[in-house]
Amino acid sequence: MNQEQPIIVGLDIGTTKIAAIAGRKNEYGKLEILGFGRANSNGVQHGMVLNIDQTIKAIELALKNCYESNPNLQIGEVYVGIAGHHIKSLQTRGDIVRQNIEEEIRQEEIDRLVADQYRTYIPAGDQIIDVIPQEFTVDNFQNIPNPIGYSGVKVGANFHIITGDKNAIRNINRSVDKAGLKTKDLVLQPLASAAAVMCDQDLEAGVAIVDIGGGTTDLAVFYEGILKHTAVIPFGGENITNDIKNGLGVLKTQAEQMKIQFGSALSDEAKSNAFITIPGLRGMAPKEISVKNLAGIIQARMSEIMDFVTYHLKQVGLDTRMLNGGVILTGGGSQLKHLIQLTEYVTGLNARIGYPNEHLAGGHIEELAKPMYSTCIGLILKGYNDYENKTKQFEEQFKKIEVPGSLKNQPVDETIAPVEDSSVVKVKQRKSLKTFMDGFKNGLIDLFKEEEDAKL
Repeated sequence: MNQEQPIIVGLDIGTTKIAAIAGRKNEYGKLEILGFGRANSNGVQHGMVLNIDQTIKAIELALKNCYESNPNLQIGEVYVGIAGHHIKSLQTRGDIVRQNIEEEIRQEEIDRLVADQYRTYIPAGDQIIDVIPQEFTVDNFQNIPNPIGYSGVKVGANFHIITGDKNAIRNINRSVDKAGLKTKDLVLQPLASAAAVMCDQDLEAGVAIVDIGGGTTDLAVFYEGILKHTAVIPFGGENITNDIKNGLGVLKTQAEQMKIQFGSALSDEAKSNAFITIPGLRGMAPKEISVKNLAGIIQARMSEIMDFVTYHLKQVGLDTRMLNGGVILTGGGSQLKHLIQLTEYVTGLNARIGYPNEHLAGGHIEELAKPMYSTCIGLILKGYNDYENKTKQFEEQFKKIEVPGSLKNQPVDETIAPVEDSSVVKVKQRKSLKTFMDGFKNGLIDLFKEEEDAKL
């Protein structure tokens, strides 16, 4: 373990669960998980915090479980994911004429170019969450990934701007603050998930990351190494559960259990002669549910979600121009049977499940490699991206903390092979993360804090 690296905590405030994961990079550039806690989420709907008190209790419970997994942890600052159907994105263009053309382009000029985009007009009540550069131009030279060191008169870039509702953002900040934590940064959930499940080859080939959560489905599209599009689709696993509940006349807990145990995203793959017996309520006769009917309900909603994905790909002109990396499905809802086949049928692209073990060190418990924790792992990677680019801003006292036994799977022999493998991943990870995450800016939280918040 590299004791000189900071411990970074990701907090995923989801519709069905709240997860807190603490991690630190080891000497091979992989994440060692130092603490892990989760709790059921009650105050969040469609990715938005509606009941602050219930959300605070859930965050506190997730933190309590995280401390129980490793009593040596001290958690003060967290990276928080943000989603919800209030999230929107737009494309802009910005250029500046350089004052000193004799010198090479410096980081300060790029920062000024990005800062100018924060003055872009957006509807009242919305707030710019992030400005992400896509590709730069220097004079007549285009498609430059990083213009620092170039020389020219004019430098410009295309930008992907992400906006959100001020009140929705303020509710997240209040919940985190009242749980005794400080929000280091807000990160768009599809970008966090993408960081956890993507590698450099995916970025180069072009992929669509589809993160199917409880309340929303998050989409991030990358093409030619550039973040082309982000979107939040207002449907997720909770909608499927409610469809089953209403369509089959069962309790919500029964609907959720049937979805997990017997659910399929393709009704043609379900056996027509298979039935599930549900106990009757208060002395009523048991109810028999057809597995094929169950699959039909799930397929209808999942097809709708994938139709949205196809629509967004058409919006950016990538429906007919093949994304060679296809669709990467992640999030808790990605574990539905036959979802890969349905996705390939609806979108016409290859599909696979994305697990967040791309950057995890070996030996962790299997639970952490589930797709439902992609966002949380990605939030830690975002924190390390900040740390590696802006080390001076981190003032933490690094503490010697070992990975607790409860979070270890089996002892891993990291002698020869993993050194070579991990060192390659380390280089690739820095390169790929910087490509689409360097645009994130700290200090976002101060924009949303008002005087009334301080009094609460």
